[in-house]
Amino acid sequence: MRQRTVVMYVEIGCFVSCLCGWVLNCSTLATEYWVVSESASVVLSAGDYYSNLWMDCVADTTGVSDCKYYPSMMDLPVFLHVCRALAVVSVIFGFWGAVLALIGMKCTKIGGSELANARVTFAAALTYMASGFCGMIVYSWWGEKTRSEFVDPYFLELKFELGAALFIGWGGSCLLICGSAVMGYFSGRESFPKRFNKQPRKPPTYMTARTRRTYMLPGSSRPTTVIIPPSHQSYSESRGTRASGGRRGTQESQSVRPSLPPIDSAV
Repeated sequence: MRQRTVVMYVEIGCFVSCLCGWVLNCSTLATEYWVVSESASVVLSAGDYYSNLWMDCVADTTGVSDCKYYPSMMDLPVFLHVCRALAVVSVIFGFWGAVLALIGMKCTKIGGSELANARVTFAAALTYMASGFCGMIVYSWWGEKTRSEFVDPYFLELKFELGAALFIGWGGSCLLICGSAVMGYFSGRESFPKRFNKQPRKPPTYMTARTRRTYMLPGSSRPTTVIIPPSHQSYSESRGTRASGGRRGTQESQSVRPSLPPIDSAV
């Protein structure tokens, strides 16, 4: 009972961690500050440029900002399409992970047996982990592209720096991955008890010196060890013992047999 209570509180903590990470990842989709750049080439007018998955924005020193969505979806690079798809998939996986966790956790008592609840919770942990990895790929790929363009001396366009949305996304993805890993460990122990609670192995069999015989094969200079099964060897030994015992008994009977007296030729 005490172990069940501990596992229940661990599941609650992991669920809260994963839920917070999912909320942080969802918030980055609506945040414009994925990449930020400042342009101060003109003394009196300076503007801030920032963009995200959906639009490009610019803001001047007066605080007025103007955003423009990307004009054509077919004209966008493959990099942006893949990042959009992974971000949406991360949000969807996080939603279904929350649904499965609410069904399978011990504190909700919605599912059926303990084994069924543990397996549903294990499925929720895998879904949360997929959500975290999808988000981590998006933010890491976007950050790496921004960094490589910034340090490239031959990149002549406007250079950007990492925005706040990337750091928020990295934090949310780490919460998802860590929470789902711990949840998967504890739920997996109950879902698959045979794999975690291994039975003690039987002691290995061994051969004694009586089961080995060394022979020299014709035309070979190395001795070859021939392994004879104990049953066959015991049978051969018993057979040889019987044969030697029979010969010895015949010789003894012949030696003990009484000699007949000579027959008198006169009689």
